[in-house]
Amino acid sequence: MAPALTSPSPSAPDTLSNPTTATTKKAPKSIFPDGIRTSGQHEPIYSLLQPYSAFPKEITGPTAWSKTDYASNPERWTHIFSADEVREMSEAANAFIASGTPLTGITKDLFPLPNFSKFLEPLRKELIDGKGFILFKGMPVEQWGNQKSAVAYMGLGTYLGYFVSQNSRGHVLGHVKDLGEDATAIDKVRIYRTNARQFFHADDSDLVGLLCVAKALEGGESDLKYHPDVAELLTQPIWYFDRKGETSVGQKEWIKTAVFYLETGENPRVYSKFDPYFVRSLTRFSDAGLIPALSEAQERAITILEETCQKHALHMILDVGDIQFLSNNHIFHARTAYKDYAPPAPRRHLMRLWLSTPEGEGGWKLPFHDSNEKKRGGIQVNDTAPVAPYDAE
Repeated sequence: MAPALTSPSPSAPDTLSNPTTATTKKAPKSIFPDGIRTSGQHEPIYSLLQPYSAFPKEITGPTAWSKTDYASNPERWTHIFSADEVREMSEAANAFIASGTPLTGITKDLFPLPNFSKFLEPLRKELIDGKGFILFKGMPVEQWGNQKSAVAYMGLGTYLGYFVSQNSRGHVLGHVKDLGEDATAIDKVRIYRTNARQFFHADDSDLVGLLCVAKALEGGESDLKYHPDVAELLTQPIWYFDRKGETSVGQKEWIKTAVFYLETGENPRVYSKFDPYFVRSLTRFSDAGLIPALSEAQERAITILEETCQKHALHMILDVGDIQFLSNNHIFHARTAYKDYAPPAPRRHLMRLWLSTPEGEGGWKLPFHDSNEKKRGGIQVNDTAPVAPYDAE
């Protein structure tokens, strides 16, 4: 936790007299089977943003770590599924499939883990308020196949957060897989659908999960990095983020925000949302004079941020059946470029979850109007229904 600031912090968003804040909005179950709609992308409440001078000079506490703490001690961040844990997940997945409930309607109540849940409850707090990551090993995905693996994976995720939509198609179960799309067309293409390198970034959710279904021939390794204490420029709300056409009626094609923020309330922590691909893909709008182009100082800040992350990264390799969960609020993650095995071998394939941990249920206090919504963040276009395909599409 960062030390308390000398001046009082603004009230948390859920206490403001804003009609869009206080509670999670109900959604028609005919569209959203669990009755909860993904909130979507939003600009911050600018009046809740604090200047760089208010940021702590040093970050301490369990969210602050160095790769030397963990690089030589994988047992500190690795959990091998026990036979009993696999059995519980298997039985819950079989029962869920037999019920005929759509995967987008899965909840903790519909995926009971009577014993394993006792491990998952403190893990959720460790992901939110602690080091922020874990690697599970040993889900029998090759034995179970895509459907049962997806059910078990999403069921496991319900104990950590609420799944949110990851794109304009409503995917609440995403698939990180090379679909042959042009990785240079960064104004249109989402990089997770290519085999290109992903720079250090944070996704638009509180937690992200990756289940390895098939490995690449080479590359594709995962890197983690605790947020550095960056320059004032990154705390100013002068950064434009591309929405890449994933907009609802009446919304702008970009979001103007900061890269680093402070939480609201007492003892605020530093958190970040950033992806250089979404910042550098806006030239079609800056060339048209609709928004300013990145300044030389901004380009330098992006470079320094990436170099810092590279220097301090914790390297992680996902094997088939491994699941990585990590916090997007105080962890950056990246991926090296990769090369797949030649056909007929399967291509590298990771199932992805974006999970929300709302403020009222122990999540970070964010300066956004949806801070207390169950499915805050994510990407929601109009009333696109959630879908959970078993493979990339």
